[in-house]
Amino acid sequence: MRAPAPDRTVLGHVTGEAAVWHRLAALLPPEEAREFEDFWSIGEQEAGLELLVSSLSRRQVVIDETTRAEIAVVCEAWGMWPRPLGPVLAQCPGEGSGSAVRLIEDATRAPLPGAAAGLRDQLLLVPWIRCTGCGRVLARAHIREPWGDLSCAPEEYVILNAALSDTLRLFGPGNGWDALTALRTCCERPGGPSPAPSHKG
Repeated sequence: MRAPAPDRTVLGHVTGEAAVWHRLAALLPPEEAREFEDFWSIGEQEAGLELLVSSLSRRQVVIDETTRAEIAVVCEAWGMWPRPLGPVLAQCPGEGSGSAVRLIEDATRAPLPGAAAGLRDQLLLVPWIRCTGCGRVLARAHIREPWGDLSCAPEEYVILNAALSDTLRLFGPGNGWDALTALRTCCERPGGPSPAPSHKG
């Protein structure tokens, strides 16, 4: 099953979170879409996101990779990423082409030390979303909690170069949408980065 083709509006550019929520509702059947919208109205965003992602997974809706990344950012903003909804979203089939960004988070991969990208030692970077045009990566910067887990909320959002070795831009806590917007538009600005090099042999 294929989702309706999303418009190309960057989620961070629409007028308010309510408009973002309304756009994601279009991915659902009418009855579930109404329930999803109701969750927004009563302040139960976490339940709404669980409905959205579980429905997409259950119905095996094909979503393009930009939409997948956008859903991940919505979930992260409401404390539902990477768990519990990351593994469920991963079960949705992808369209695989023509997307501006791609979700690349790998739960089996150890975080990168912040010092490797010129940041303070206490930060641990989780590569999250990659620009398919230039290869730049949006990462979440966490700290290690005393009990060993990464902090639930990122300390910062970081745009890294394609080699993950240099910090290009920083965004504070709660600014995941601004960071995603910057990543999506980095190839659109005049004088923006060149396309990512080919890795074909």
